[in-house]
Amino acid sequence: MTGHRLGVNTWVWTSPLTDATLAALAAKVAGWGFDVLELPVEDPDDWDPKLAAQVLTDHGLGATVCLVMPPGRELVAADPATIRSTQDYLRRVVDAAATVGSPVIAGPAYASVGRTWRLSPGERAAAYEQLRGNLTPVVDHAGAAGVTVAVEPLNRYETSLLNTIGQTLEAIGDLPHCGLALDVYHQNIEETDVPAAIRSAAGRIAHVQVCGNDRGTPGTDHLDWPAIIAAVDDAGYTGPLCIESFTAENATIATAASIWRPLAASQDAIAVDGLKFLKAVMP
Repeated sequence: MTGHRLGVNTWVWTSPLTDATLAALAAKVAGWGFDVLELPVEDPDDWDPKLAAQVLTDHGLGATVCLVMPPGRELVAADPATIRSTQDYLRRVVDAAATVGSPVIAGPAYASVGRTWRLSPGERAAAYEQLRGNLTPVVDHAGAAGVTVAVEPLNRYETSLLNTIGQTLEAIGDLPHCGLALDVYHQNIEETDVPAAIRSAAGRIAHVQVCGNDRGTPGTDHLDWPAIIAAVDDAGYTGPLCIESFTAENATIATAASIWRPLAASQDAIAVDGLKFLKAVMP
């Protein structure tokens, strides 16, 4: 393994993404030396995938795509209309990913972020079964488009359904065209041995997001990055490592991600310094 392609999420600077900000950020991150631009789809009409594909091509960038689960998007313990509308949204995200050449749509494709409720073991097993059933039409659509649905476990403060890698593996079972999206911010909170947990998902990791333990710059934190990257490699993941952080300047995203203070000298520094560190630490 000689290293991964490196990417950065547009959430570092802005939300929601628009055609104009996408074009400006693509030029900037390509100039810094990134390989991939990660594009969130908060609403499928926020930005034009065909236009984005051309912009990315013009700057020599690959793409990854994130799905977004605000209140009202649910695949478990919800009414049929809500589940149908969520499936429709996820299929549109798949279509956007296929258009921009992203191999994945990544995120918590099960429940809205911030929704928590207590689950007995039996209720949890039933919720996982329901999730598999409600994801099936989405992953079928994704498979036909050559896209993998990467399901992301979140920390206990953001969901009660999937907090650990083990729970996520159990929940998605053997669904085709479906894997895990790992975000080390959440693994740092929920896994007692982060490298071991990553290795336990060998062959199932479809996407990896990286940031400091405080949601800031990789390398300015306490995480054992050489061990984490070695575990990712041992697990057979060959895709990009994408820096995901958030700006405190946008009230909606700052509140959603609990960003109450600046995490670096500037938002640009999160990307530039993170890129430099990841290049240095990769084997």
